[in-house]
Amino acid sequence: MRHSRPYDGAITVGLIAYGIVHLLVAWIALQLAFGNSSQEASQEGALRELAGQPLGGTLLWVVAVGLFALVVWRILALVWGHLDLHKKLSSIGRAIVYLALGVSAVKVAMGGGGSSTGEQQTISSRLMANGAGRALIVAVGIAIVALGCYHGYKAITLKFTEDLVGGASDGTILLGRIGYFAKGIAFVVVGGLFGWAAISYDPQKAGGLDTALHTIKDQPFGPVLLTVLAAGIAAFGGYCFSWSRNARR
Repeated sequence: MRHSRPYDGAITVGLIAYGIVHLLVAWIALQLAFGNSSQEASQEGALRELAGQPLGGTLLWVVAVGLFALVVWRILALVWGHLDLHKKLSSIGRAIVYLALGVSAVKVAMGGGGSSTGEQQTISSRLMANGAGRALIVAVGIAIVALGCYHGYKAITLKFTEDLVGGASDGTILLGRIGYFAKGIAFVVVGGLFGWAAISYDPQKAGGLDTALHTIKDQPFGPVLLTVLAAGIAAFGGYCFSWSRNARR
């Protein structure tokens, strides 16, 4: 199964779908930078943007199937791959991300899926009702910041090229570097906001990517910074297309 054509094809579709989601997030972020965004600047917002396009419902199901195929890919890597502890943890984390995004795609395709920002703020509000909950939010924030730093590390050291086989072109490496660095910045901002939300007892600050991008926009030269970040997220989407052709199975 791991080296069959259907399996390889499913991984290719999944990585292309992952890239499309990032391109849509970048597009929404760019619209936000110029003050005319009608969608939540998050991955779920990107899925709703896709749903509004011609054949959007069909495309969402294709995206969902592709993302679920990526979950299987990472599980098989855990079971049969000769991975060290770090790569095992990475595979688990990726599987969770792909699964959550795939479930969101199914929800949106079926006409559901509310605001992910609102859901996160509601959960944060409940957790902040006691000290242990606030400590948990701080811990989540630290973990997200650490993930962002790791993305930056991958961009600087080119560690992401370990996911590729057959060599990588200069263009692919450039897209990967820019994309991972941009995602790292986004994660650091999101994690910082989670921590600040717990410290300031303000669940409105713990809203995920959409809140992070709005926070960046509200800073001096915010629209310029947000435009640059949108370009970086788009670069990661482009990298996913190259990754789909050269993914290490």
